[in-house]
Amino acid sequence: MEEKKDCCQCHKIKERSDKEHKDLMNRLSRIEGQIRGIKRMIDEDAYCTDIITQVAAANAALNSFNKVLLARHIKTCVTEDIKEGKEETVDDLLKTLQKLMK
Repeated sequence: MEEKKDCCQCHKIKERSDKEHKDLMNRLSRIEGQIRGIKRMIDEDAYCTDIITQVAAANAALNSFNKVLLARHIKTCVTEDIKEGKEETVDDLLKTLQKLMK
């Protein structure tokens, strides 16, 4: 993982393979399509439970996206940082997990 300094703050970046980037973008595009579908349902006065069902599907897709991203993060960034002695990465991971479990 590389660090990139920008003005007054420091941002970490993660270079991804073309395959990983494409996979993540495809997942997000499908989720984006689901959200557009939900908006269309509202515009078309769809029945409430039908909309709720679609929202649940979009939530499940986002959760799946997070699981994939988190697994890749642990297998790459976290593992590499621990090997380099950057144990603060574990604290960052714990904070991220706490955010996911709210």
